[in-house]
Amino acid sequence: MNTTADPRTVTAAAPELRRWTPPAVEVRRGGVVGAELAGFDVLAVPVAAGEGADAPLQPRPGAADAAVRYGIDLAAACAAEGSTGRTAQVTRLPVTAPAGSPRRLLVVGVGDSSPTALRRSGAALARAVASAPGDVATTLADGVGAAGTRAFVEGFLLASYAPPVSGRRAASAPEPRRLLLLGAVEAADVRHAEVSAGATVLTRDLAATPSNLKDPQWMTAQVREVAAGLRLKVEVREEDRLRREGFGGLLAVGAGSASSPALVQVGWTPRARPDAPHVVLVGKGITYDTGGLGIKPREGMVAMKTDMAGSAAVLAVVAAAARLKLPVKVTGLLALAENAFGADSYRPGDVVTHYGGRTTEVNNTDAEGRVVLGDALAYADAVLRPDVLVDVATLTGAATLGLGKRHAALYSADADLVAQLEAAADASGERVWHMPLVEDYAASLDSDVADARQVTTTPGHGGGSIVAALFLRPFTGGRRWAHLDIAGTGRADGPEHEVVKGATGYGARLLLEWLETSVAPGTAPGAR
Repeated sequence: MNTTADPRTVTAAAPELRRWTPPAVEVRRGGVVGAELAGFDVLAVPVAAGEGADAPLQPRPGAADAAVRYGIDLAAACAAEGSTGRTAQVTRLPVTAPAGSPRRLLVVGVGDSSPTALRRSGAALARAVASAPGDVATTLADGVGAAGTRAFVEGFLLASYAPPVSGRRAASAPEPRRLLLLGAVEAADVRHAEVSAGATVLTRDLAATPSNLKDPQWMTAQVREVAAGLRLKVEVREEDRLRREGFGGLLAVGAGSASSPALVQVGWTPRARPDAPHVVLVGKGITYDTGGLGIKPREGMVAMKTDMAGSAAVLAVVAAAARLKLPVKVTGLLALAENAFGADSYRPGDVVTHYGGRTTEVNNTDAEGRVVLGDALAYADAVLRPDVLVDVATLTGAATLGLGKRHAALYSADADLVAQLEAAADASGERVWHMPLVEDYAASLDSDVADARQVTTTPGHGGGSIVAALFLRPFTGGRRWAHLDIAGTGRADGPEHEVVKGATGYGARLLLEWLETSVAPGTAPGAR
């Protein structure tokens, strides 16, 4: 990734960042016995718990052969070390490695060998070998099918991830390891997993970049760089054009910053499918959020470099759709601005005119995400005319209060679209919870001076995430639409399974899975 930003908007002390390089994944047909494993530091094999309380541990592909190779009684060794075969349990067995064999033998519990179990087991293996980096050979993907292979590789790659670093830490960053998959594994499934995991990695990298490097112009440069390698079409609306065309929401939010706002459009169109269904993805891209004149407390600003995670996910999904050559037209809209404060900042009480003419009475300058999304959604409806419209945004703290940090809030009145996204969430491991669009709450956005208030001013009203979704709905023009509030899932306080601390990259795999399984096969969402 290019880390050179516009010198007019970046401090002189801005660091150079070193970004993580993923492990190289190789496939080799054949089992453990007789395999040439010289140079590998770790051999990992799967085991599972037997059915019933007293049932013996069940070796999975490669485990029994590993026992032969190392000359051990596998059941006895596992019992002695407390290995039960439960999902994501990694146990090192004491062995003396014969010549040409890895010095460490690990057994990894895979539970029921479902994709979820394999994703978590892959993540656990990655963390188990992180303290002593080395090359890993494994049979965990042997014979588990396409979904299992993809899940395992995703888990391993994503849990191996490290955020961008600078200074002395960058100089001492470990070199990437190799991951060798032994057995009946299809290379195409591995490459697919690398693309889907790569989408999450790109999202994480962009969201984790410090905001003294990252502003709307920097994000625009990243879009151009990603698009150039894939021949994606890019169109950028900068401040002058935004003003001419009436994008008042973006202009209002970005007015207080030295960095001007932008609306970036990036698209993938399959050449072989001119009649392909058209999906538009809209991402909130607030590159830093101080709260504006309604300034946040210091603690509330610490994670705000990730307030553009929705736009990062949108870019990553469009790029991944191109890499996989999905037979669906995907357009991404990145609504980019920095919510700072200054002499030109928008104020509580202002009335903003959005693209298309809808007006908003501003009540809270820290509810800026919905203001920029309103412009982008209205443009998507009026100009791009998609079959289905999905926005993704770190939008409300209320979503986190209601659902915590493991489920994104999903809003849509379209039952089929909800079912598709829920299925994609189950398959990808990026969980959602369908929330109601409570019609009785819509009146709380009534305004005396504009088409709507930005937030409710009714004391103790609650339901802030629902109200935000209701605010966005009119901008969609009645099209099939879903809103993902990822304020909780976009950031993590600590690692869990394939999720890492900090920017999680949430949304990229979920949306990619949905495009591939629900839209691309021909189940076109249909026009309004």
